[in-house]
Amino acid sequence: MSTLPAAKLPLPELAAMKRRGEKIVMVTAYDMPGARFAEDAGIDMILVGDSAAMVVLGYEGTTVPVTMEEMLILTRTVARAAYRPVVVADMPFGSYQVSDEDAVRNAIRFVKEAGADMVKLEGAGPMLSRVRAIVDAGIPTVGHIGLTPQTATALGGFRTQGKSADAAVGLVEDALALQAAGASLLVLEAVPGPVAREITQRLTIPTIGIGAGAECDGQVLVYHDLLGLSEGHLPRFVKRYANLSRDIRDALEAYAAEVRDGTFPGPEHAYAMDAEERAAFEVAVSRATPR
Repeated sequence: MSTLPAAKLPLPELAAMKRRGEKIVMVTAYDMPGARFAEDAGIDMILVGDSAAMVVLGYEGTTVPVTMEEMLILTRTVARAAYRPVVVADMPFGSYQVSDEDAVRNAIRFVKEAGADMVKLEGAGPMLSRVRAIVDAGIPTVGHIGLTPQTATALGGFRTQGKSADAAVGLVEDALALQAAGASLLVLEAVPGPVAREITQRLTIPTIGIGAGAECDGQVLVYHDLLGLSEGHLPRFVKRYANLSRDIRDALEAYAAEVRDGTFPGPEHAYAMDAEERAAFEVAVSRATPR
């Protein structure tokens, strides 16, 4: 008897979780196994992040090059595999900056073609009209302020934002403006804890922190970072819960060694043939193709 998939977490439940003081758990994922693992772990939200540019697609040090088509493929894959978690599609650089019309058109593609439940875009200011337009089109939208990786160069690199009093007040104002524009959720990245706390307390929509302290309504980490699949320097806000890169290397090295020394595959990995059929096969093949 097959088990029915879990019901999709209703979007209003996210705001209800904030009101009840229940933490929201978000993680990135980019493929079917990642989505299924997140599902099985009881994760509430999956972000198909444009971080795929660096951790999956091999672009060096920036999220900017990833395309709409690439993000649509990844989002479609995750949405097919994740039943209960809310699937959020990251709108890549260039897919919403030009105009409200472009933003709506591309947001619709994420929902209609890829099965996303929500879309996410970075920034406030000029992006507020984009948020309003997408929400007016009936698509739930996630805002993202603080360190915005798509425009990190303009921010002076991958640095903490809102460290001065004026900058911190600006982030609070941006957060309130995004809520007023219709955003259903807000990601705060690389923001000092006191600033994230103030924003979280002022908003009625949930906040999801990444490097923004423990007092946000939820947290998100990149799948490859928390599992130890990423290598090299990682931001200080990353906690590794496993070291899978070493385990994977060990497994591949063991496999290669066994193939080379002939111990894999062993008899237990081969398919047997009935003795009578094997004898008949050997006779038939010797007649058909003499040695």
